[in-house]
Amino acid sequence: MSNYGANRIVRVQVPASTANLGPGFDAIGMAFQLYTRITMRFTETTQIRPLSRDLVGLPTGKENLLYRAAAFLFREAGLPEPELYMEVESEIPLTRGLGSSAAALVGALSGANRLAGELFTDEQLFAIASRWEGHPDNVGASLFGGVVVATMPEAEDLLAPIPHVRLPVPAGLKTLVVIPEYELSTERARAALPEQYQRQDMVYNVGRSSLLVAALSQGRLDLLAQAMRDRLHQPYRCSLVPGLREMLEGAPEHGALGAALSGAGPTTLFFYQDDLCKERLLSFIERVMSGYGIRYRVMTLLPDEQGTTIDESVLSGA
Repeated sequence: MSNYGANRIVRVQVPASTANLGPGFDAIGMAFQLYTRITMRFTETTQIRPLSRDLVGLPTGKENLLYRAAAFLFREAGLPEPELYMEVESEIPLTRGLGSSAAALVGALSGANRLAGELFTDEQLFAIASRWEGHPDNVGASLFGGVVVATMPEAEDLLAPIPHVRLPVPAGLKTLVVIPEYELSTERARAALPEQYQRQDMVYNVGRSSLLVAALSQGRLDLLAQAMRDRLHQPYRCSLVPGLREMLEGAPEHGALGAALSGAGPTTLFFYQDDLCKERLLSFIERVMSGYGIRYRVMTLLPDEQGTTIDESVLSGA
């Protein structure tokens, strides 16, 4: 193995993301200033050390996602699987639809790539992460920041480029997220979707996802309420997320520019413009959620335009 990173400590910061943005199922993601941070170095025996309370209880050895992703990258580079010491802390709520697993995956791949001598480009890391996840929206936003519109290529090669466009987040767009206390696994949310769709629903979503991309690229915030409507995934997940239907339908009349289920849920995302709209939204959300007796928390999230960042230092005493 190359000893390029033998005495290095690599620190990776990866932003949270929302995906499936309205009609952009598996295609549109957006990054936020809420982070997972991973510190990584070579060691004698692999150990994953969680520094955040939410991460306690996750595997601390080679079965951990972080190590599995890092080891995969080394194998793909033709290098032996390494022994790694990794510390991880995260501000991103787990299994809430804000890209916690995608951030962990991108962080592990990016850190391992730096330790291995940067044998893969960012575009290749994007391809690896997208195929690992099965879709490119969360990992693209976490890797590149901003808004990422992407689709999986027809080529099955691991490193085949992922067709994508990165857009800056429109000026003046603010985000409020409502995070229920309960968890919702991606597997369960996926299982709620039908095997087949009606033609009119597909046409409905093609039109709105196209409009959403155009509106985001030109800053047409006035179009978001219509452009973010969806018939492919949100209606089928309403039974898993109490209050979702009422919030999606009523939010534009209570201060929201647009609303969507964040990722696979159960978090709901609202775009808005000013504090008055935010206060109207908060009152509306409280009425809906209290009606279901669901405890929740609200966060105002700022867009992240940087994506994944990495720095490194020399191991003390090396």
